[in-house]
Amino acid sequence: MKGDDISKSVLVLGTASHVGKSAIVTGLCRIFSRKYRVAPFKAQNMSLNSWITTDGKEIGIAQAIQAMAAGVEPTAEMNPVLLKPKGDRVSQVILMGKPYADKSAGSYYDSIEETHGVLRQALETLGNDYEVIVMEGAGGAAEINLYERDIVNLGTARITNAPIILVGDIERGGVFASLYGTIQLLPEDVRQNVRGMIINKFRGDPTILQAGVEELEQITGIPVLGVMPYSKLGIPSEDSVSIGDKSSPSGMYDVDVAVIRLPRISNFTDFEPLERLVNIRYVDLDEKLGTPDAVIIPGTKNTISDLQDLLDSGMAEKIQSLYRKVPILGICGGYQMLGKQIEDAAIEGEADATYEGLGLLDIHTIFDAYKKKTVQVTKKVNRASPFFDSIKGETIAGYEIHMGDTGSTAPVFGDDGCVDESGMVVGTYLHGLFSNANIRKAFVSYLLEKKGIEYNEEDLEDDPYEELAQLMEEFLDMETIYSILGLERN
Repeated sequence: MKGDDISKSVLVLGTASHVGKSAIVTGLCRIFSRKYRVAPFKAQNMSLNSWITTDGKEIGIAQAIQAMAAGVEPTAEMNPVLLKPKGDRVSQVILMGKPYADKSAGSYYDSIEETHGVLRQALETLGNDYEVIVMEGAGGAAEINLYERDIVNLGTARITNAPIILVGDIERGGVFASLYGTIQLLPEDVRQNVRGMIINKFRGDPTILQAGVEELEQITGIPVLGVMPYSKLGIPSEDSVSIGDKSSPSGMYDVDVAVIRLPRISNFTDFEPLERLVNIRYVDLDEKLGTPDAVIIPGTKNTISDLQDLLDSGMAEKIQSLYRKVPILGICGGYQMLGKQIEDAAIEGEADATYEGLGLLDIHTIFDAYKKKTVQVTKKVNRASPFFDSIKGETIAGYEIHMGDTGSTAPVFGDDGCVDESGMVVGTYLHGLFSNANIRKAFVSYLLEKKGIEYNEEDLEDDPYEELAQLMEEFLDMETIYSILGLERN
């Protein structure tokens, strides 16, 4: 597929990882969706933050977010290849939303030609169903050591022949050099399609950049489409690189929620809906836990390995010392760790073995098959717990992504999860839990009540996608961007 097969598309590339490509794509999806039917696309994503589609397919959470911003249902075609690192240079390969194999980098790239066919088919499907496709690259576009096997940057560029917008991050310095250097290192057939540049994450007065912007435009012959200010919006993070940006408290209430930063943490986006309300503190295993108002053990790509690290580091003992003193919540792999035992038939570990858990929940988990459950669910809150009592009987939604089966005699959400006798320890397989306004309100209200603070009913329900779109319309030359895609603006 080449050229006019996808007539209305744009490819957003970056000078490096974490420059803000995903956010730019998200904003463009929202802006274009006001007039057109829009789909996001990322050929290959490497992330432990994922999402489950309505038909049970697993994709990177960034593409799900971008689809939501566009007002369309996320599908596997939007992210046909997802790599989920497992450690030891091995990743689980998710192909069109389903587990394909565990592969090392070398063996994966040996079969890269086969993957091109999957990408072409996904793009063809999207091209038939949508009027506009906003595509995203990965990492830095000019990784010259990867050119022969780069399917997400050069591969997408060559399959589609789409116009390219290049994004650079000024926050870490050297933005002019990184933009210029990336353009110069791109192969000629790709370089000629770069139609614009965006300088992202600027703090200060953009007029001080004007001289540099003008010189960059002169030596490249490519326009700078705008300078985006640094901003914090309530949009879920794409991958674990973003945890480093969460060092300072940002909640409106003085409440300390400690999230254990497991070595193989996954889907930490579960807790981002809480960040504007309370202070979420990611705690490494070798750090002090302190006396938080609540503790959360998150999901993980490998429950057994992270459980062993939790025990060996002494963090498990610190969590156990808070039993019945503060709420302790485990999600997915964190839920499994809270139980009495995990029996593994060499699915997660290297040999058949039984592992002792933290023993805070009366559950037993068994890994006996290389089979992953991926499904969206709707459940009712049906067990007593001090921090969920106020919404007992109400409905919540979420999604499951896990291996292993867990037996529970005290499920908390429908037939899912478990709550201990005190009600202070809760485990669940449901990701996206705090995206439910009723769960969020019940949990935060309980924590605030213990501190004598009244909850604000408004709960900061602004639309972050619209906020981002408005910001981009203010600081970017949207007229030129529409022109680049050959779209009518009005």
